[in-house]
Amino acid sequence: MRHINLIAAASIALLASSSAVLAEECNAAGTVGTAGSASAGGTSASSVGTAGACQTDGGTTSSIGSGGSAATTDGKAQSKTHINDNGDKLKAQTKAQAVDQGTFSKSRTKTSTDGDTLQSTTRTMSHVPGEKPVKSTTQQKIILPEQ
Repeated sequence: MRHINLIAAASIALLASSSAVLAEECNAAGTVGTAGSASAGGTSASSVGTAGACQTDGGTTSSIGSGGSAATTDGKAQSKTHINDNGDKLKAQTKAQAVDQGTFSKSRTKTSTDGDTLQSTTRTMSHVPGEKPVKSTTQQKIILPEQ
């Protein structure tokens, strides 16, 4: 019985030590994110995007995420997200739109990482026929310091 406990303790110690070896501290790190929503009549649309990066002596690690939703009481709603991974460049785009006859709401978020640059932009718009459209833009951009 003691032999099994000794093997279990050795396995736990080995796992704990191997994960500590893999961890690196960031020399520079940053995150960006934008989100927005629009609504008019019986329609609504929302989108969000976020990205992060960590620069270490071994290189830069990045992550990205995006999503959205749309809803309508009596019309069509759709939401699409697309993510591209091209080496050290990540790009995400989400489009959400709801339409009910001439009334509509839409939201679009574009987020990207490109080496030391992180950025995200969200644009929203809603419209009721006969009224002025309501528009909004939110932007965030960070450039990590050179190592």
